[in-house]
Amino acid sequence: MGVPAFFRWLSRKYPSIIVNCVEEKAKECNGVKVPIDTSKPNPNEVEFDNLYLDMNGIIHPCTHPEDKPAPKNEDEMMVAIFEYIDRIFNIVRPRRLLYMAIDGVAPRAKMNQQRSRRFRASKEGMEAAEEKQKIRQEILAKGGFLPPEEVKERFDSNCITPGTEFMDNLAKCLRYYIADRLNSDPGWKNLTVILSDASAPGEGEHKIMDYIRRQRAQPNHDPNTHHCLCGADADLIMLGLATHEPNFTIIREEFKPNKPKPCALCNQMGHEVKDCQGLPREKQGKHDQFADTLPISEQEFIFIRLCVLREYLERELTMASLPFTFDFERSVDDWVFMCFFVGNDFLPHLPSLEIREGAIDRLVNIYKNVVHKTGGYLTESGFVNLQRVQMIMLAVGEVEDSIFKKRKDDDDNFKRRQKEKRKRLKRDQPSFIPGGQFSPQALGNRSSPQAICNPRQAAFEMRMHDRQNSTTSASPNTSLTPDGSPSLGGGIKRKSEDTDSEPEPEDNIRLWETGWKQRYYKNKFDVDASDEKFRRKVVQSYVEGLCWVLRYYYQGCASWNWYYPFHYAPFASDFEGIADMPSDFEKGSKPFKPLEQLMGVFPAASGNFLPPTWRKLMTDPESSIIDFYPEDFAIDLNGKKYAWQGVALLPFVDERRLRAALEEVYPDLTPEESRRNSLGGDVLFVGKHHPLCDFIVEQYKTKNTEAVDIPPELCHGIQGKLTLNDNAVLPDQVVQSPVPMLRDLTQNSAVSISFKDPQFAEDFVFKATVLPGAKKPAPVLKPGDWEKNNNDGRPWRPQLGFNRDRKPVHLDQSAFRTLGHTMPRDRGMPGMYPNAMPLGAYGSPYARPLMGSQQQIPKLLSNLRPQESWRGPTPLFQQTPQRTAGAAPLLAWNRMLQSPNQFQPAQYQGLGPMGYPQRPEDRMDRGRQAYGPGRPYPLPHPAGRYSWN
Repeated sequence: MGVPAFFRWLSRKYPSIIVNCVEEKAKECNGVKVPIDTSKPNPNEVEFDNLYLDMNGIIHPCTHPEDKPAPKNEDEMMVAIFEYIDRIFNIVRPRRLLYMAIDGVAPRAKMNQQRSRRFRASKEGMEAAEEKQKIRQEILAKGGFLPPEEVKERFDSNCITPGTEFMDNLAKCLRYYIADRLNSDPGWKNLTVILSDASAPGEGEHKIMDYIRRQRAQPNHDPNTHHCLCGADADLIMLGLATHEPNFTIIREEFKPNKPKPCALCNQMGHEVKDCQGLPREKQGKHDQFADTLPISEQEFIFIRLCVLREYLERELTMASLPFTFDFERSVDDWVFMCFFVGNDFLPHLPSLEIREGAIDRLVNIYKNVVHKTGGYLTESGFVNLQRVQMIMLAVGEVEDSIFKKRKDDDDNFKRRQKEKRKRLKRDQPSFIPGGQFSPQALGNRSSPQAICNPRQAAFEMRMHDRQNSTTSASPNTSLTPDGSPSLGGGIKRKSEDTDSEPEPEDNIRLWETGWKQRYYKNKFDVDASDEKFRRKVVQSYVEGLCWVLRYYYQGCASWNWYYPFHYAPFASDFEGIADMPSDFEKGSKPFKPLEQLMGVFPAASGNFLPPTWRKLMTDPESSIIDFYPEDFAIDLNGKKYAWQGVALLPFVDERRLRAALEEVYPDLTPEESRRNSLGGDVLFVGKHHPLCDFIVEQYKTKNTEAVDIPPELCHGIQGKLTLNDNAVLPDQVVQSPVPMLRDLTQNSAVSISFKDPQFAEDFVFKATVLPGAKKPAPVLKPGDWEKNNNDGRPWRPQLGFNRDRKPVHLDQSAFRTLGHTMPRDRGMPGMYPNAMPLGAYGSPYARPLMGSQQQIPKLLSNLRPQESWRGPTPLFQQTPQRTAGAAPLLAWNRMLQSPNQFQPAQYQGLGPMGYPQRPEDRMDRGRQAYGPGRPYPLPHPAGRYSWN
């Protein structure tokens, strides 16, 4: 969903919704990796029923990863996708259903955003290649050193679009993968698997939501089903809330910003392509060939507990003294609806609402102030009350002018602070830093410094360099010759102090000045603000979009043809008189076919994925639709700083002209291309141990061509229609491997069949409410999530993990002594342990001093295994002391506890296996960057916290 920074804002405002995933790692025995038994209980101490995979969030990082070398060919990409699914399955371990959904043909409203992304990706890729080649030639012309250029084919990520050969091959590979796991993995034994590939129309996450809605409307549905949805899009959070399921969890990759990347020219770390100078890399130690390789570390995963988010929202949205009965479920729907105003995949966000400026909090406050006047809620089961929405928007419009002025003031203050920071850094930086073998080494660097050789020559070079620096500082306007002597020519003009600041894009709107509305409509829409008819047309289209998006989230696609026909949004103050605007959509609309969508979203540079005669329509100057495919286009920054935040000013595709042009080339399609251009459906898979297996096999034996209902008692209450599949996976038939490096399945026992969700009338309304019989999850939040101090002044730490009844781990005397040796002096944790000293600690009379030559335990915590965190090296009190002349007292435990630093539970990113903050080298030793692999056990209560047995 197009809401930048939404998840960051949500996780900071509601920190307890995040839970670190506990993942069981495969073990090796004699060089052979032992597979994980996923049929065992979930190590996260929670059992999930259904796992839904938004496959596009898996396909993209596996085909063109950012933190590791890309796969060499398509076969390696498929294997990487299989391994990624295995990891997610190992963490979640669903017991009933695995639903895999790939994006199919999207609604017309979404195609506009897909078109913008693909055109932009093609343009940026071409510009980056040209800039790289230009810089490379400049460096080589100056005598720089660059490694030979690798000639390899660039992977065009635009092929991850329905209708391409890549997506067709992916569907075949996933059918093979499912059959293989149903035959070999005990965790898949009783699992129902549904694959919705790219031939089935609809976005992946919305196909999943449509399945959940239709199953919820069935009488055999279990209202206490625990759902887990895998995906990284922010709209999954809103979609999960829209289901009103009490047990809904999202699993996603942990976001790690600013990952280091090597230069694309010289493959060295520390600079980008534009800053490359072509310098040969200095040898840094014995194993220098590994100096600039990216650290290989697996991506960590986190859970987002929507049941905890519902607790937060219930506390925040509850209102007293309402003229109507308060309904929390309706207020959640209103909260989801208000989030649409800050941006989504189908509408541009309002100019006055930026999520980084607290737009959602502002909307919630206005909502709570105005709801007494509205007389009810804004939405009901996906339908909008426009009269009440108008009151909210006009209230926002009253403060628009102050919002724009405050935005300008904040921006000016930020620039001023950045300028002062640059001046301070320039003033405080040292005049000379030695390089080479005398260069300073970072603390904690694991690579040993280079051995000293020829120190006299190095010292001479340092003295000469220092002499040049002193001459330059004495006469800043005097230029130097190559031998270090002052030049007789003219001086060099001193640069302005602001030359290192980036040029600011010109802003012709100036929203902070009077007349901003007139300038906005003139520059963005090329009309006068006095044109009331045009402004009302823009507002009406935007209101239609709000109604369409909410219907899409709660009822399914209201129209496959509707789209917002402008690049920019109106102002909140323009939402006058919207109560009487129509919000109905045409019925019976149909989605595009896959190849038709490719023609609507692809640039001409990606035309190789289309049939030759279709491709010609993109490039032939005589083509009737050549204007749909501009070679270059403008990007309006629209007040932003970076190009990716701007608006791509592309022409909208006229559906009638496109279909008319395609009618002439349709006869040129081959049978294979015609098959890829057809719309398909979902496929259901089960193994031989599944109760439904015999029922499906019987359908194939009788060759029943009619659709039959699934017996819900045989399939965990799942209902729908089954029809025979032409390319079915059948028992005792060989399943051919589409990947040459993987074996064929010669002893297959799995079976597949076409599946269709339960059907309803077109005007049927799915109720947005909690189902009868649903049990509310046990509360997780406590007053500490709302009050700064409680529990006798100590900060309360939120529940870690899913199990609120987990027994804490008890530490004995040796563990406290170990911590006393290992933890640094300046990293005390007052909130971690009470200040009371453990019995027998070093501050007690029974503590034994450490001899002068006896060393403390180095990096002890980094050597502990997560699952055996209480086991470690021999404690000091069991080691043989080495007698010396003197003895130095040990670090007292109470001295470490008196540090002023406070432990912040919300900062989960640096916790180790037992809740201790990790040092950077500890994390490197584990091969992890943020989450500790073990379980962050809560600490025992101060009273009776030690186990003496």
